[in-house]
This record gives sequence, C-alpha cells and structure tokens, in this order.
Amino acid sequence: MTRLDQLSNGYKIFQDDEAFCFGGDALLLCAFSKLKKGSKIIDLGCGNGIIPLVLQKKSLALRSSHIKDDCHFTGLEIQKEAVALAKKSVKANNLQDSIEIVQGDIKNVKNIFPAQAFDFVLSNPPYMKTQAVKENSSDKKTIARHELLCSLEDLAKAASYLLKPNGTFYFIHRPYRLQEIFSALEENSLIARRARFVYPSIDKAPEMVLIEARKNLKKDLKIEPPLVMYEGREYSKEFLAYTALD
Repeated sequence: MTRLDQLSNGYKIFQDDEAFCFGGDALLLCAFSKLKKGSKIIDLGCGNGIIPLVLQKKSLALRSSHIKDDCHFTGLEIQKEAVALAKKSVKANNLQDSIEIVQGDIKNVKNIFPAQAFDFVLSNPPYMKTQAVKENSSDKKTIARHELLCSLEDLAKAASYLLKPNGTFYFIHRPYRLQEIFSALEENSLIARRARFVYPSIDKAPEMVLIEARKNLKKDLKIEPPLVMYEGREYSKEFLAYTALD
C-alpha cells in the first residue's frame, strides 16, 4: 500500500509499505556527505528517492546568487515501482529541475551515463551477500537488502566510472565486510579517506560504517569519533542532531 509521508524538511515522500521504506541509514549517509555548490550528484540504487530529497534541500544553503551554482541530483534505480514512487515524490515537491530519476541497472552505467559525469556518487546499497538470503515479505525487500542485482564490486566499479578525477564516493555498509570494501575500492582506483562507525549503544559492537572514498588519491584514512544511536531505549541526542533534516 502506498502512503504519503511528510519529511521534517518540509518535503513529501511517497512510500510503499510492501517495499523497503527508508530508515536511519539513509539519513546517516546524508549527514556524513559533504557536498559543494554547483555539484552533480548521483545516488546509486536510490529506492524511493529519499537521499536526493534530503540532500537537495540541504544543498540550498550552498547556493550563491547565481542559479548556475545549484546542485543537480540524479537517482538511479532498477526497480520500476520504486522509480515511479521517486518520480511521484519529485513532482509533488516541484523539484523536476533539480532531481532526475532514471530507471536502470548499476552494472550497466556505461550505457546510461558518460564517464566522469559526476562530482559525487552516493549509495545506500544492499548489505548482505546472496548466500545470506532469507525469505522476506516481498521480492522488493529482498532486492533492497541482498546483493541479488548488484554486488559490492559492481558498486565500486560504477562509482569509479561515474566520478570525475578527484571525485568523492560516499556510502554506508556493514563493518564485517570492511576487508571486501577496501579491496573493491582499491581495485577501482578509489581510496577510503574518511570513516565513521555507528554503534547501536555504547556497550555494543558497531553495526554500520560510513565511508568517504576519493578517486586517485594517496592512502590517508581518517577515523572519525564513534556515533552512538541509542541511550537506553531512546535515540541519543547526538544521533538526533546528526540526522536532523532541518
């Protein structure tokens, strides 16, 4: 069932209860990303378009008096139902001039976009390998959670192809796959430059890691202070402030 939600930044977003609705990881990725005015940004596997909707609003603070300094966002998504919802949200917020939603396969980016077309690539990809697939309530959720249609290697290869020289790739993933992540990045001329681990609570192991990778730069990884999501049963003040949309 499709529903219309109101984001705290004032924008509206259409979501499908039977698909994978956005969660805290998308908001974490938006908060971790550092964009520049006039940039071209693409979200790989954009789902219902939450990341372009959040970052487009935040990018307005980067504007100068010249319209040419506005950022432009592209969302690439393979599932046609998610594409339809994302386009519907873009239209509902009158953002057709700054956000474009494209249906397509990450593995096929060379036939969709020219090389080095973007300053920034973002992705909140499937975290789990296909061997770990368990039956979900719908195939849409399975595709969103597992690497059925896009592997870590596919993602790194696409990001490298799409990024301009010295461009930046922001993504979120699981810490237990860090060895694979660093290997996939380096094989595609991407070097991890900044990382932040996200902990469910102060006494637990990290569940997520935010990574900034740059194209064709020397190895110099900076680990940022940990981010703890919960204090008891409530979100921590730091987490709420970090992921705030307004």
